[in-house]
Amino acid sequence: MKERYSNPYVIGVILGLILLFSFYTMGRGLGSSASFARIATAGVNLVAPEHAKANAYLSNYLRRGKSPLVDWLVFLTMGAALGGLFSAFISNRIKGEVARGPFIGVSIRLWLALGGGILSGFAARMARGCTSGQALTGAAELAFGSWVFMLCIFAGAYATAYFFRKEWL
Repeated sequence: MKERYSNPYVIGVILGLILLFSFYTMGRGLGSSASFARIATAGVNLVAPEHAKANAYLSNYLRRGKSPLVDWLVFLTMGAALGGLFSAFISNRIKGEVARGPFIGVSIRLWLALGGGILSGFAARMARGCTSGQALTGAAELAFGSWVFMLCIFAGAYATAYFFRKEWL
């Protein structure tokens, strides 16, 4: 049975309309790395509130006198995750498996995924934005740096894929 996927052009138009709505209603575009920074700040503040307040980076999320979790980007990220899970559920795509090539073990694959996620999250915060923020918001604003960033992302992905292709064949 052939799996059905959504039309990427229709989804692209819908995503563009969501981005336009985000600019109109919130005054800024889409991105998700700030929500993870807010979640981490809330966790550190729960365990070590004095450290969170003294830390220059974390204290930025604590200044407003309310929980760092009370932000529309946190809810956007949760909604995207729940929406993806719902979509996978209704299309029968939820499987208890680890996607990997035939020459790599499950344990190594999970450790590499964790390491890559941590590295990506750290890099996104250093760059003051994630790839979705750069690609969607920056490109929509015609920011030259965002366009250069996306070209570098694609070039880097293609160059890296060459070295790892044997893992997936």
